[in-house]
Amino acid sequence: MPQTETKPSTYRPVNAKFNIAQATRWSVYFIAIGLIAGMGSVIFQYLCQLGLHFFLDMLAGYRPPSPAGEHHLLPPTSVPFNRLMLLFLPAMGGMLSGWLVYTFAPEAEGHGTDAAIKAYHNKGGFIRTRVPVIKTIASAITLTTGGSGGREGPIAQIGAGFGSFLATTLKLSDRERRIMMAAGIGAGVGSIFRAPLAGALFAAEVLYRDTDFESEVIIPAGISSVVAYCIFCLVFGWGSLFDSPPFNFRNPLELGPYLVLALVLVATGVFYIKAFYGTIHLFASLKKIPNHIKPAIGGLLTGIIGFFLPHTLAFGYGFAQKAINNELAVPFLLTLALGKVLTTSFSIGSGGSGGVFGPSIVIGGAMGGCVGRIFHDIMPSVVTQPGAFVVVGMAGFFTAVSNTPISTIIFVSEMTNSYHLLLPSLLVCSVAYMASRRWTIFRQQVQSKVDSPAHAGDFFVDILQAIPVNDLMPLVKKVTLIPQDMPFMAFKRYFSETKQHYFPVVDQEKRLVGIFSINDIRGVLFSPEIEQLVLMKDVATADIIYTTPEEDLNAVLKKFTTRNIDSLPVVQADDRGILLGMLNRREVIAFYNQKVDEMKSRRQDRYGV
Repeated sequence: MPQTETKPSTYRPVNAKFNIAQATRWSVYFIAIGLIAGMGSVIFQYLCQLGLHFFLDMLAGYRPPSPAGEHHLLPPTSVPFNRLMLLFLPAMGGMLSGWLVYTFAPEAEGHGTDAAIKAYHNKGGFIRTRVPVIKTIASAITLTTGGSGGREGPIAQIGAGFGSFLATTLKLSDRERRIMMAAGIGAGVGSIFRAPLAGALFAAEVLYRDTDFESEVIIPAGISSVVAYCIFCLVFGWGSLFDSPPFNFRNPLELGPYLVLALVLVATGVFYIKAFYGTIHLFASLKKIPNHIKPAIGGLLTGIIGFFLPHTLAFGYGFAQKAINNELAVPFLLTLALGKVLTTSFSIGSGGSGGVFGPSIVIGGAMGGCVGRIFHDIMPSVVTQPGAFVVVGMAGFFTAVSNTPISTIIFVSEMTNSYHLLLPSLLVCSVAYMASRRWTIFRQQVQSKVDSPAHAGDFFVDILQAIPVNDLMPLVKKVTLIPQDMPFMAFKRYFSETKQHYFPVVDQEKRLVGIFSINDIRGVLFSPEIEQLVLMKDVATADIIYTTPEEDLNAVLKKFTTRNIDSLPVVQADDRGILLGMLNRREVIAFYNQKVDEMKSRRQDRYGV
């Protein structure tokens, strides 16, 4: 192909100066996302409170305790406890939510955070507008009829859905839509759990399995999360979700029991993930059963467990509060943790709607309470506050199942208003994270930014910019040099025997003076009347597009693409008349792919994944 320039690609230069109008515009967007996410949290909280009152209280006489930061909106009824109703109520809720989801928005089934992660990586942050609405109603039905799940899934999709809708309406780019969608996730989760800082960090961290953050998401998610948190607290009151005594860490010997706790949490976390996805695969294999019926079957299985262990139904945050206060015995805590694993798996894994963060907090807190009470009985002078293990257990367990150690530590600290346990939380979360990297409850997480389709182009440029042409010198090919005074007839005889496509032209001192390609000689080949008169310097162009060993491959690839050529002459940096060889576009792309494969292999060797 000729070494001539085609129409160059146009681009809009980046203005490095601070643009106050643009900053204001984006701030308005993120504030709007926070307002919608906050109001969505308020609406969903009202739906859950009303559902618990009318379903569990009025129909079954079951009134689970609330955490310290929440209070019932309506006074409790005097309906006597009806254990038999708990057997069938989750099935009724599963039937209704299943019909709603699979009729109007099938992608709203399961836990919503994973769907939002998938949209971020694979769909340019696009979420159908109806999904948050259906997810909210279906989740409220599932959770308030006894199904076990968390509130973060539907709330994350409310915020994410509005961020996606706003970006689509404003015709923003996929990158900007992803940022606004992630800001919605942070706002929703941060408000419903009263943890704005953790919500912002969670939105940036939950996208990847490695210790990687989506840095461009943190500030937008922070703005949206603060606004949503304020909206929620203006309605339901300020303060943390849980209340904890003034726990303190003062004895280094206590790190031993905390290390044991980390290992227990990892084992429980693996059981949780296996049970959850085992249930999903089981119900997916039931091909003859309509999808909207499956949540009813899962609800029935949940009801069977709830018939014997009522404390494993619904949210369970009140029992986590009692565990923090050291009010629950080890057998109760153990059945709460293991039973919650099963009820969550049946409720959500069958196609029901809800989140997985909330149950993880309860399961981790219960297992932490078990370990804390046992070590308190064994060594009371070392483990003086078993309730502290509940708080650390919450953080460690969700880290083990989600690969989000940093945001989870902050989550639990904000949710419990206890910042004195950061040191043991850091130990437990670090150990849990390293020991459970092979598993995750969020299957749509990608390993790192390198593996995300959302960043494919970014890393293509980053990697190429880090590689100089000098690294490819073994691949730079020596080619036949064409003297500038060679007659065309002589070249014609040589051309019939070569597979070379590009031909450097040199003077008597072997210095590069021009270059031509096989396309440049077509006019002469088909004009036999001038063949005898043409010399090769007449065919070659003196406007040579070249590269040097010091130039990076990103610049080289731009020359290939914008100039529409397949091979570049590599010349000496301090003397452009000295030709070192020709570099082919195919070799550059193959070298890039090799580097990416090496990076992935090193990461797999490092982490064992």
